[in-house]
Amino acid sequence: MEKPVLYDYWRSSASYRVRIALNLLGIAYDAVAIDLLAKAHIAEEHRARNPQGLVPALAIDGQMLTQSLAIIEYLDETRPGAGLLAADPLGRARVRTLSYAIAMEIHPVCNLSVISDVMQRTGGGDAVRSDWMQTYIRKGLVAFEALLGDGKSGLFCHGDIPTMADFCLVPQVYNAKRWGAELSDLPLLNAICDHCAGVEAFAAAHPDHGGPPPAK
Repeated sequence: MEKPVLYDYWRSSASYRVRIALNLLGIAYDAVAIDLLAKAHIAEEHRARNPQGLVPALAIDGQMLTQSLAIIEYLDETRPGAGLLAADPLGRARVRTLSYAIAMEIHPVCNLSVISDVMQRTGGGDAVRSDWMQTYIRKGLVAFEALLGDGKSGLFCHGDIPTMADFCLVPQVYNAKRWGAELSDLPLLNAICDHCAGVEAFAAAHPDHGGPPPAK
């Protein structure tokens, strides 16, 4: 069987999620950098992999998969004992709720292409960009903290086993810190991220582990 290939960008939150999942499952893969700043994601070569022109794309099991959460759920369903979602229906619903709160609420409005369009339309500069990111990331993570407060979290977002919710949270907090969003008053998510930092699958997926693509 051919080794999986992950087409990703080092700072892409969506790619970061999939790297964590692959690492946690012990799935060795080759990484191919798609430089978003150089617009490699909208080149014809990459659009042949993903017509949306997004990352990540994962070539695995003879298929090309896109959309990070769909990839993670596929891995959960095809790798026995993966445990990337909870075992029971209510638990899976909670993990999806937490995951979607980030991937479908925070991420879309803070996406590189969206914020670039906002800047172009408004003529805003770096201060406007930073304020936008800080505002919407913090707003979403404050709501996420409240979701964690239902007594069902533990060392991780859902109990004491890492799930898709953690794969979404950790990259989002990484971005929050990059943009200077205030998180000091969110103890539950900070404790979970601190714990994840000590787990090799998360540490190895960190953007700083791979770094930016080499300059051409």
